Formats: sequence, structure tokens, C-alpha cells
Amino acid sequence: MSKRIAIFCDFDGTITERDMIITIMEKFGAPGWETIRDQILGQEITIQSGVGQLFNGVRADLRDDVAAYAQEVAAIRDGFPEFLEYCKKEGIDFWVTSGGIDFFVIPILRAFDIENPIYCNASDFSGEQIHILWPHACDQHCDNGCGMCKPSVLRRFPDEDLFKIVIGDSITDLAAAKQADFVIARAFLLRKCEELGLRHAAFATFYDCIEVLKQLDAELTQKGGSPQ
Repeated sequence: MSKRIAIFCDFDGTITERDMIITIMEKFGAPGWETIRDQILGQEITIQSGVGQLFNGVRADLRDDVAAYAQEVAAIRDGFPEFLEYCKKEGIDFWVTSGGIDFFVIPILRAFDIENPIYCNASDFSGEQIHILWPHACDQHCDNGCGMCKPSVLRRFPDEDLFKIVIGDSITDLAAAKQADFVIARAFLLRKCEELGLRHAAFATFYDCIEVLKQLDAELTQKGGSPQ
């Protein structure tokens, strides 16, 4: 039986043109947030620890201001609505796997026809500062402190049924890319795919992603199984 294509797509810097956490911190972050950012990117601290620290520097009573600002400045990558329509028409499963936070990710994506639940981090505003919650933390097979653990999410879906595609751009997508059947990548993730020899294609817009899916779907149809 042919495998069905399932897509696991990053949000920050992939669906959006810019990383929204960084964009938010540029306006609302506490002094010194850039050091925490650099420690995350340099893998000196875990993503979970770093993102938690970043938002712990933002007052909880600024929730509505932060969410409104994120919606105001978020630029969606070209071709995203058409990409979603293509996936729906072709029966391709589409999941958002975001290291972002629910209170701004979900409102930004509400305008789009996304049927499946969105995997992202959660938030608690009951204290003085924003506290991040981790409903999709690392499973027993991962000790990277991902926060929203994308490889753990992928493991919830049966390998024997699905041809798994990861779409992303950054270090937060790398572990998931290593266990995917195919990667559609840009920026940092593209360079790592090239270095590691992962099967991949580059993209700049979601129109590019549609063309990649057409090629992979043709391979599935021709071979009656996984694209080779």
C-alpha cells in the first residue's frame, strides 16, 4: 500500500517571514534578552530553558499588547494559503509544529483553513510575568530540552503509514528533519541538510513547496510506495 504524505511545518521563519519570538522580544523583551537568544542559537542552553527565560522577562499584563503586536507585524510567507488549498485538495495531512506560544501563534493562524490541531507551547498569565508551559515536551527518546519537541511529535505518527515531510528553517527543526523521510528547507536548516546529506529540497515561498510536493506525489503514484 502506498504511504500517505504528512507534512510537519514550522511556524516562525517558515510560515511567517520572521521569527515572531525574536520580533516580540525586540519590542517587549527585558534588557539582556539578546544574550539569551545567542545562548539558544549557540546551543549553550536548551531551547526550553531559553524561551522560558525570554518570556519570563515580559509582564503578564502585556498579554493583549503582545498578541496584538504579533498579529499586526506578522508577514505570512507567499503562497501559504495556496499551499494549504493544495494539501487539502490532494488529501495531504498538514500539521503545524511550532516552537512559538499559543497566545500569538493561534490568533495569527486563525485566518487560514487549518483543520488539524496546532502543536505549540502554552502560556500562563496568572503571575506577574509570562510563564511558558510545555504540553509537548520531550518524550523518553529525547533529552534535548526542546520545549515543543518536534521529533517527539513525529514519533506519535506511525512510520509504516506515512511519508513524513518536515518544512522548516532553523535549529529547532533539525532533530525532526533527521528522522523525516524528506525535508523542505531554507536558511540554517538547508545548510544542515546539505552538510548531513539529508534528502531535501530548498524553498523560498510556499509556491516552491507546492512544486516539491507535486514531484514527490508523482513518485509515490509511480512507485506505489515511498518516493526514492
